[in-house]
Amino acid sequence: MERVATAWAIFQGLLLEAIPFLLLGVVIAGLARWLVPQGAWISRLPRHPVLAPITGALMGFALPACECGNVPVARRLLASGAPLGTGFGFLFAAPVLNPIVLASTWAAFPDQPWLLIARPLGAFLLAILLSLLLAQLPEAQLLETALLSERRLSQPLRKLDLLQRGSGLIGAPLPASTGQRPQRPLLRDVLDQSSREFLDLLALLVLGCVIAATVQTWLPRSWLLAIGGAPTGSILALMLLAVVVSVCSSVDAFLALGFAAQVTPGALLAFLLLGPVVDLKLAGLFTVLMRPRAIAITAAAASLGVLLIGQWVNLWQL
Repeated sequence: MERVATAWAIFQGLLLEAIPFLLLGVVIAGLARWLVPQGAWISRLPRHPVLAPITGALMGFALPACECGNVPVARRLLASGAPLGTGFGFLFAAPVLNPIVLASTWAAFPDQPWLLIARPLGAFLLAILLSLLLAQLPEAQLLETALLSERRLSQPLRKLDLLQRGSGLIGAPLPASTGQRPQRPLLRDVLDQSSREFLDLLALLVLGCVIAATVQTWLPRSWLLAIGGAPTGSILALMLLAVVVSVCSSVDAFLALGFAAQVTPGALLAFLLLGPVVDLKLAGLFTVLMRPRAIAITAAAASLGVLLIGQWVNLWQL
């Protein structure tokens, strides 16, 4: 019963910590849809394979959200027809490249200036790497079915035929462009859609928190920290710890402060880089964006990239 009580306490802590950010992300996505008519600014985003993810990554400074809150915003970007690189660049970089997380990292580690540079730089490079990798997949193999259908409806007819859009009459003449500006959706419709989106994501978040709390209860973090002294072993252990504890990127620096003296610098940075991209809490949320194969590729590539960054930091620092 003691472990069940511990799991329940961890579950409540994770859920209460994540819900405000999830709600914030849904609100931002809804406001963006209502205030800015669809297509008014999406068409101005760069389509270059490198500039697109850079733009998405830098958008985190304007839309501060942790790894839970950025999911609905990234989904709205992709559904509105934004370049894949922009949507995924924002998804992977925004949990670190935002003022709240940078301030919390500085507050937790004011005496380690290298970490204040290495964390945002590493998150930026990781986001670019993952975005470029995922962009190689066809959209039909990359995006979740409902998101793909919604995205195709926002594409101009000159790019997709009616079969691909899944709407319209086959053989009907294509409507000519009128040059009119997109109309703003009704506020009631935006609220309805945002409410449904929040409830759908909340259900997935609850599932992820249950998994994270269960694994964390039966896999004590002390076991992982016991191998913190070995350069490579410490990185792998802290990467696994980041996945298991699933703590929000806004406060993970304070958690890392508790064991920073017991692990190598590369392991500390690995913990702060991998958690905002891959953790058990995100496993369910990512299913509203990507297909299982794309999620697996993301997890594997992010883990490899963080391991290499951690190794390089250990070589540089030790």
